[in-house]
Amino acid sequence: MMRQYELVERVARYNPHTDEQLLNRAYVYAMKAHGSQTRASGDPYFSHPLEVAAILTTLRLDDATIVAALLHDTIEDTDATREEIDRLFGPEIGALVDGLTKIKKLDLVSKRAAQAENLRKLLLAIADDVRVLLVKLADRLHNMRTLEYVPVDKRTRIAEETLDIYAPLAGGMGIHWMREELEDLSFQTLQPEAYRVISMQLAERREESAKVISEIAIALREKIGAAGITAEISGREKRPYSVWSKMERKAVSFEQLSDIYGFRVIVENIADCYRTIGIVHTTWSMVPGRFKDYISTPKQNDYRSIHTTVLGPGHQRVELQVRTREMHDIAEYGIAAHVIYKEGVPKVANGDARKGKLSAIDSNAYRWLRQLVEMLAEGDTPEEFLEHTKLQLFQDQVFCFTPKGRVISLPRGANAIDFAYAVHTDVGNNAIGCKINGRLEPLISQLNNGDEVDVLTAKNQVPPAAWESLVMTGKARQSIRRAARAQIRTQYAGLGRKMLERAFARIPRAYSDEKLAAVLARLGQSNVDDALSAVGRGEIPASDVIKAVYPDHRDERARDKTSSGDAGRGEEGWFGLRRAMGLKFRWPGRSSRGSKATGGKGEAGSDAIPIRGLHGDLPVQFAPKGGAVPGDRIVGIMMPGEAITIYPIQSPELKQFDDQPERWLDVRWAIDADNPERFPAVIAVRALNEPGSLAGIAQIIGEQDANIDTVIMTMRAPDFTEMEIAVEVWDLKHLNRIMALLKSAAVVNAVWRVNG
Repeated sequence: MMRQYELVERVARYNPHTDEQLLNRAYVYAMKAHGSQTRASGDPYFSHPLEVAAILTTLRLDDATIVAALLHDTIEDTDATREEIDRLFGPEIGALVDGLTKIKKLDLVSKRAAQAENLRKLLLAIADDVRVLLVKLADRLHNMRTLEYVPVDKRTRIAEETLDIYAPLAGGMGIHWMREELEDLSFQTLQPEAYRVISMQLAERREESAKVISEIAIALREKIGAAGITAEISGREKRPYSVWSKMERKAVSFEQLSDIYGFRVIVENIADCYRTIGIVHTTWSMVPGRFKDYISTPKQNDYRSIHTTVLGPGHQRVELQVRTREMHDIAEYGIAAHVIYKEGVPKVANGDARKGKLSAIDSNAYRWLRQLVEMLAEGDTPEEFLEHTKLQLFQDQVFCFTPKGRVISLPRGANAIDFAYAVHTDVGNNAIGCKINGRLEPLISQLNNGDEVDVLTAKNQVPPAAWESLVMTGKARQSIRRAARAQIRTQYAGLGRKMLERAFARIPRAYSDEKLAAVLARLGQSNVDDALSAVGRGEIPASDVIKAVYPDHRDERARDKTSSGDAGRGEEGWFGLRRAMGLKFRWPGRSSRGSKATGGKGEAGSDAIPIRGLHGDLPVQFAPKGGAVPGDRIVGIMMPGEAITIYPIQSPELKQFDDQPERWLDVRWAIDADNPERFPAVIAVRALNEPGSLAGIAQIIGEQDANIDTVIMTMRAPDFTEMEIAVEVWDLKHLNRIMALLKSAAVVNAVWRVNG
């Protein structure tokens, strides 16, 4: 176990102004607080916070962070309190320790929702001070290094959580070495045999390639040195998890990998970076598609370097990374480099850690972290938040540009929709098309490095719900889902308003939002829109709203049902239609004062709810077993929490609602001629069982500008086949014309419409 003076010496190496007394006091306090506690390995428990502090010294962090690492388990696992920590070490360190205590339970979760909730806590805790995350990452790294002592049943869960959350977070913070070690330790636990085999193959390749690697290193030094460039050259080898991931991603074998080894060249300034690349490319042939300039376009975590691959001596592929010392520090220490250094001057002199914390705000990595935290305010479920966060964590980036030159970084595989939402949520919601490098392209077009994307928008555009399955970024998915929810809420509110207007007209009284607002408390709603949506979803009956607004009102519907005058009017509407068809009917929940439901041309009365289609302003769906098309006499059935289901009046499916009059709605077609839309219907066809019959039927339907959705075929006899064809047509006249043409076809024996 590291001794007290050894820890102080580690910190003093990079911070000569360290507060040794503060470090000594924290060391002694933590050791006494943990006392005789032991870890699963049998080691004194204090060895764990001490090792966490040692890991953080490799990141060259300030005194407050090192002290917080020593104390991070004291409040949770000992008799120490936040008040005592504040008194002995100051409120800044107390806040760090408290933040770490609040997220301690993250290690103990097993259920997905609980994991998501604790991830929320983690991100909220680090939102104000990124040092909490750095301590947490070091804590997880030491726990992974000693995972062998944890009971077997817990190892897999901890390793999966590390691979899903902590390793990507380390990468997002730019601490590449920590990410690689966390990935390898998780990989070793989750797939021990694969880890063993790849490690053996790497060792064998190392021996075989030692001579070639040495030759390449010597050649590099000679070429770069001859140009008068001072450079530090070192070789590097890919880690087992990185190798395995590439094999899985590209479906290749270990033998097919050609970039197991690479070289890192560290030079004095940016100009030397580009000079070095010029020397390398003029000496050896560059492998096409393998040049990446992360100096001009840094990664999201502030990583900067130039990557290239060339065919070196003996046609050996050589991967090179060229960077300055400052870039190398950021690549090694990530966001910690921003916390400690600015223009080469330590900012933790005399224990002033506050300056170091604030400097991180200027980094891209910190802005990325803030974007994750902003997701917390969007109201998604814990599971959705975890899904979106993981999407943000796992990214291999591409860099695209707006027409004004703004750089947008996106995960590899992202499309123009992702780009639009990365620019601004409103741009994504209103997107209708895009230009990529000046050419009109579909919004689902996958983007490449360097693409210039111009998103075309239109006011009042709503993103289709299907976009959610097409995008790559968490922000885009979250925004699309939120817009869809808002649209549905607006549709239900519109439906609720129409229902209340009609219900109040029957009293007869006039409806107003002011009257509804006055009784929100009685209805258990917080605002008018929520109340209208609840009515539209069927959660609050319109009659309950009437009773709340007019408590003395008596419902005379029962008397109206039996009145002779109403019975006569009923024969003109629902009742006459269904009785004429031999169908049983019930009162549809309306008084005699309302207009008839359907006229001779399928038109409902003026007070009926207008139905435009699936993309109208109301939540609508059509009968699942036959659909409905303009020209049909229709009725709406409302189920709580569901869209209005539109049935043709002749549908046998309506029988199941005969004893539920509160479900019936007066509806009418109100087709928008400027925005035509196809509607669903199902037809049955009995055709000759011979080659080409289905093709002939499909040709007739296609020639009539109809769309076939599905075809279900059933063999009825050796010579005949019956099929149900779900089609999309403009209206009843269109459907009848198609059926008539099908009947006249030589291969067709009979055609009829399916209504459930």
